[in-house]
Amino acid sequence: MENIEHKHVEVKGLKLHVAEIGCGPKVVVFLHGFPEIWYTWRHQMIAVANKGYRAIAFDFRGYGLSDQPLEPEKATFQDLIDDVVGLLDSLAINKAFLVGKDFGAFPAYLVAAVHPERVSGVVTLGIPYILPGTNSIQNHLLPEGFYVARWQIPGRAEADFGRFDVKSVVRNIYTLFSRSEIPVANENQEIMDLFDPSTPLPSWFSEEDLSVYASLYEKSGFRYALQVPYRSLSVDIGISDPKVNAPALLIMGEKDYCLKFPGMEDYIRSGTVKQLVPDLDIIFLEEGCHFVHEQLPHLANQLIITFLDKHSTAAS
Repeated sequence: MENIEHKHVEVKGLKLHVAEIGCGPKVVVFLHGFPEIWYTWRHQMIAVANKGYRAIAFDFRGYGLSDQPLEPEKATFQDLIDDVVGLLDSLAINKAFLVGKDFGAFPAYLVAAVHPERVSGVVTLGIPYILPGTNSIQNHLLPEGFYVARWQIPGRAEADFGRFDVKSVVRNIYTLFSRSEIPVANENQEIMDLFDPSTPLPSWFSEEDLSVYASLYEKSGFRYALQVPYRSLSVDIGISDPKVNAPALLIMGEKDYCLKFPGMEDYIRSGTVKQLVPDLDIIFLEEGCHFVHEQLPHLANQLIITFLDKHSTAAS
């Protein structure tokens, strides 16, 4: 970890915090989800750097040590596309592999769709290719207390989270979302109430890890994170041709709660997702949860590196 270098890169008037290791000509850019941050990729960055790749992970705007935009409530997934492309431009990188986890899968695929010349390949973990828009996640097919629906209500998550310090919020979410069941609150509950304080952290997530996450979210808060992804999920950003022709890999844990979203497992297992990503390989990990890259890092690293090596001849 001490060999990872940190700096800020300006993109569209905002300074984005960038972590980097490795100096190979072939570049891998890692895109975090929520409640993650650049640090979520610590295992993968070191592994790919050791294999000769240049590994870059950054905090999206509004997250961690990156700048906050002036009007977070107007943000959409287009901003994350701009972050990725702007970062590549600022670092003079022509082409890169994109590896996205959770909502980081959205910009990974969207950049590949809109700027195919910039993407050597796409790996996503926990989320397949889904376009933002009214059909992205169908809240109406889940109970009212579904966490996405709750967090989309302005002020509700802020009040829920605000009862706790930042470290407790991150602890609660990491623990709750490591389970195989979708977090759903009862009518008289909030999402944070689902957490049992006696529940220990997952075995693969240390108190030190938690402290790093907490320190970064103490800097940024959750204001932007609640807008992107949650409150902007239904916003169509107007991509006319969403097809991705780059080679792609989807890694899903069999115990990932996202598989229980209405229609999600069938969308993946039936191959319907390949209508948008024809050159897609799908791998299920039997014991994997939603945080499979942190839970089973050696296995995730092996799959990612095998994919990178297979397709790196196209990278510049």
